[in-house]
Amino acid sequence: MTKKKQKFSGIVFSTNPDFEYQDNDDEVVETLEPGQQDLRISLDKKQRKGKKVTLISGFIGSDDDLADLGKTLKTKCGVGGTAKEGDILIQGDVREKIKALLTQMGYKFKMSGG
Repeated sequence: MTKKKQKFSGIVFSTNPDFEYQDNDDEVVETLEPGQQDLRISLDKKQRKGKKVTLISGFIGSDDDLADLGKTLKTKCGVGGTAKEGDILIQGDVREKIKALLTQMGYKFKMSGG
């Protein structure tokens, strides 16, 4: 028989016998429709040893939807990248491809950064 460990963030001990631990990690972020999203597309090479990446920021929604959009963009562009913390990083300067793909998918976006 295995024991399931409970995660208590910051609570070590309580002297209250009626204490009930409440986990606040159940917040679900609702993903906005593509037409309501306001994405920013920029080229970034800071702290990347001079290598260029296309950065798509401003996505509002769940991490799963962000990962799905990132995977779609990476597949269509034929490059690698990552999606985390509301940002999608695509390897290389593929801003024009990303612009065409997001327009086709119905997303609103703006080009930023020179």
